[in-house]
Amino acid sequence: MTGMVFRTRIIKAGSLEIGGNLPVRIQSMTNTDTLDTASSVRQCIRIIEAGGELVRLTAQGIREAENLANIKRELRKAGFDTPLCADIHFNPSAAEVAARIVEKVRINPGNYADKRALFIRHELSESDYAAELDRIRDRLMPLIAICREHGTAVRIGVNHGSLSDRIMTRYGNTAMGMAVSAVEFLRIFRGEGFNNIVVSMKSSDTRVMVESNRMLVRMLSEEGMDYPVHLGITEAGVGEDGRIISAAGIGTLLAEGIGDTVRVSLSEAPEHEIPVAKEIIRFVCGNGGRVTVPSPPIEVATGGERYFPLVITENNGLFSDERGGLFDGEIFTFNAGELQYEEESELFNKILNPVFNEDDHARLSIDAAALLGRFFIARRPAGLAISNRGRVQGEALRSLAFAILQATEARITRTRYISCPTCGRTRFNLEEAVRKVKAATSHLTGMKIAVMGCVVNGPGEMAGSDYGYVGAAEGKVHIYRGTEAIMKNIPEDEALTRLLELIESDHARR
Repeated sequence: MTGMVFRTRIIKAGSLEIGGNLPVRIQSMTNTDTLDTASSVRQCIRIIEAGGELVRLTAQGIREAENLANIKRELRKAGFDTPLCADIHFNPSAAEVAARIVEKVRINPGNYADKRALFIRHELSESDYAAELDRIRDRLMPLIAICREHGTAVRIGVNHGSLSDRIMTRYGNTAMGMAVSAVEFLRIFRGEGFNNIVVSMKSSDTRVMVESNRMLVRMLSEEGMDYPVHLGITEAGVGEDGRIISAAGIGTLLAEGIGDTVRVSLSEAPEHEIPVAKEIIRFVCGNGGRVTVPSPPIEVATGGERYFPLVITENNGLFSDERGGLFDGEIFTFNAGELQYEEESELFNKILNPVFNEDDHARLSIDAAALLGRFFIARRPAGLAISNRGRVQGEALRSLAFAILQATEARITRTRYISCPTCGRTRFNLEEAVRKVKAATSHLTGMKIAVMGCVVNGPGEMAGSDYGYVGAAEGKVHIYRGTEAIMKNIPEDEALTRLLELIESDHARR
């Protein structure tokens, strides 16, 4: 890829067109119980009124899928024609019901026709592997027929956290495994002449998210496929950190001309996601909502010494190092809104000093991450010094620089919290759980702790985490070390204490 726009076909989900030269579309997902019609309708309306162009709801079972008809009816009665998408995991029968009702169905190749991954090797001969693909094709045939009959769009949504054991055995829990998982399903749909499809590659790791999408686009181009691409970080988290990691990953790909729809996944009320998505698109793509001069991908630096980007502080034109001394190294200063892509190679191995003119802290955080993410994901610059002519100054800029390095995992200086945006599968108050876990573990540094609302993506997305706190049954929590459930069905009021005991015990043995 050399910076050419990956121009996709236009597909339709109800009245919404996605792809081509159209603006990047914005969506979100409810976190209400899909069986609670009134609450789901109210939340859908809040998402739509905030600017959401498509609303996704979980349909974990037949009853939830059937109740989508009631939710859709009430929304239409209230005057909203925004398309709805059913989110399916593990239950093809629910997908087949939902596809007759809503405008779009999301399925996950990692668990649509396969059991939940056990993270065990599942070696297959070439003939056995082909037989598995035939089995998957047979399982998909009813859904393809229903979607064709009802004009329903499909999102083939791959999550880093829920690849099948079959894929992980052959390709690992990797960006390549994610892209292959999607393309296998796409070949089946295309072979049946069904092309009303969107595809996505999502991870809680910005580098994996960026690499898998680049790899997907490369594979699609090689096979003559041009399906629209949906972008998002799976478990971005809360507050500024969640906004920064989302902007870094999504902004990187939008700048490269990749992405037709976006969802920012925050562990907050879903309507809070919409303004963040709008700002990422505005900053990267402009008011037309579609990048016209794409940036060539910046390949990840390899070899050499350990990557350790510095944070430099600017004050009235003078730069100081992290100890407060005068910094006289090479600084590349540029207007944050006017970076020309042919200049990007000049930024390698230098201290980047983008100059903003912004009074709003939240907007500055999103814009800075969207601009800088691709450089630090690629491990290229020597460091970062953010300057601003607006009201945000001093320690706030220094903290923002560290937060961007943390989000791109270029330099870890504090504990990283991975938390999902919640949905109808969530079994406890996730926002409160995140707050409690952060408060109890904020003294720790250099760790990853995952707080998940359910076990759909939890074990997989925690593959790079040290510990996990995952909602199980009502009022119950599983405690993980890596991908292994160390304690199961712990009462929620005891779970935080048990997590801390596990961390302390592990540290005492080191």
